[in-house]
Amino acid sequence: MRREITFTLNNEEVTVEVEPKWTLLYLLREVLGLTGTKEGCGYGECGACTVIIDGKAVNSCIYPVLEAEGKNIITIEGLAKDGELDPLQKAFIEKGAVQCGFCTPGMIMSAKALLDENPNPSEDDIKEAIEGNLCRCTGYVMIIDAIKSVASGR
Repeated sequence: MRREITFTLNNEEVTVEVEPKWTLLYLLREVLGLTGTKEGCGYGECGACTVIIDGKAVNSCIYPVLEAEGKNIITIEGLAKDGELDPLQKAFIEKGAVQCGFCTPGMIMSAKALLDENPNPSEDDIKEAIEGNLCRCTGYVMIIDAIKSVASGR
């Protein structure tokens, strides 16, 4: 039996009918067409599906869709403003932190949640914030450098 839920998605109020068994990831990708959020493991272990919910980085693949009611949700598609990439997105490109790109949206969303909460994190803070995001292409050095460059305002 479907249920209607209302929440804010990328700064716009959304009302949608959902099936209680759905995950937030399923709603975002399959129903709303926001495919920037990736499905990696499906068990909340790889971070590819990370979105920001009420200011916190969350694995959307294990987040029950009914829990989205009344929440403020930001996906990778919601970071760009007026056709301009977010500084964090630009930094990932400039610092070569984008390899195959599969982990990139989740990695950026985890970093964005960190920087929104702590604009000047230490390297250890950065490592802790992205520890739930797996990348098979890099050694994380360029990813950490990209995040640090935004944090320091360089």
